[in-house]
Amino acid sequence: MTRVLVLNGPNLGRLGTREPDVYGTLTLEDIRTRLVEDAAGRAEIELRQTDDEATLIGWLHEAVDTASPVVLNPAAFTHYSYALRDAVSIVTSAGLPLVEVHLSNPHAREEFRHTSVISGVATGVIAGLGVDSYRLALEAVLRRA
Repeated sequence: MTRVLVLNGPNLGRLGTREPDVYGTLTLEDIRTRLVEDAAGRAEIELRQTDDEATLIGWLHEAVDTASPVVLNPAAFTHYSYALRDAVSIVTSAGLPLVEVHLSNPHAREEFRHTSVISGVATGVIAGLGVDSYRLALEAVLRRA
């Protein structure tokens, strides 16, 4: 069975209480539950979150080493982490699907959020649909895995 890494960057461990008007009231555990239900019989979901850039990069290297497709919410790293961008490029260059996701629509927010250094090397981007961003990304990576 395919294992999908659902990787989340800084501050996403605070979902459910952090700016619910922007990010909604679901927690990462709620998102995990929905993805596990969606993937039943098709994939194993491994959802992780870190506030540490190096840890996130290590997980992307692990995705390559284990041939695991990735759903990635890089959070604030989206806008400036060239190190993360390079790690994403390693994943997609290995032929693995990686979809960048965002709960909110970055283009409808502050101007500094309009630029993603990740998008150019990701397989695709889904944003602004709340938890459905993750669900649609899961479907996309499973179709390409």
